[in-house]
Amino acid sequence: MTAVTTTSGISGKARTKQHWNGLILPAVLILVWEAASQFGIVDARLLPSLGTIAGRAWNELAEGRLAVDIAASLVRYLTGFAIGSALGIPAGLALGLSRTLDRCVGPTFNAVKQIAVFAWIPLISVWFGVGEAAKIAFIALAAFTPVVVNTWAGARSVPRDLAEVAQVLTLSRWQRLTWLAIPSALPSIFVGLHLGLIYSWLATVGAEYFMTIGPGIGGLMTEGREHFHMDLVILGVVLLGGIGLGLNRLATVLETHVLSWKQH
Repeated sequence: MTAVTTTSGISGKARTKQHWNGLILPAVLILVWEAASQFGIVDARLLPSLGTIAGRAWNELAEGRLAVDIAASLVRYLTGFAIGSALGIPAGLALGLSRTLDRCVGPTFNAVKQIAVFAWIPLISVWFGVGEAAKIAFIALAAFTPVVVNTWAGARSVPRDLAEVAQVLTLSRWQRLTWLAIPSALPSIFVGLHLGLIYSWLATVGAEYFMTIGPGIGGLMTEGREHFHMDLVILGVVLLGGIGLGLNRLATVLETHVLSWKQH
């Protein structure tokens, strides 16, 4: 027991040290940024000081616009991610469990997934217009591909001995799906969902930036660019990075919690 506790303590200290080491570079960059702005090394109109950006954030928050923009982006993002995942998981399971679909559809899907997601914007704009429906469709597409790919791989990785046992027990297709295929594929499905969360957030920014301007962080940055308010643009960048980091961390925690049964 003592050895285990000691090892755990060392591991915890190592993780803490690694965490603090990871903050060194951002802290240095922030200090250099602030010094360059304060001492006139760079034009403050191009690189506003941290105080200027904080003041802009406070004004936007006090006027209620910042909360609306963040909420609009998150709703758009979660809606698109939910649609893409809801379509991607069944599609991946079907491709992974059906040899016929794998042979007939698999090569085409593997070719289509090589197309950069932003290349679909003109086509989506024609099909769905340039409003809210187009933005959500684009975000859903960004989530769909990684979810399908990883679910597909997970469904194909069912251990052969378990498949043979299922055949001996004459399990129905539904029983094989729910008792065998999905539990075996679950780690890969969560990897796909995790990637889908990341790609969806990137697609949210792209949709708001390249399609019609409206409420959202991308719209906030576009407004700042058009009026040359760099503090507004950098505020948008900070929000995107901070929210994206938080979403990634939340996804990691949920994935670890849900898959904890694999460790037992």
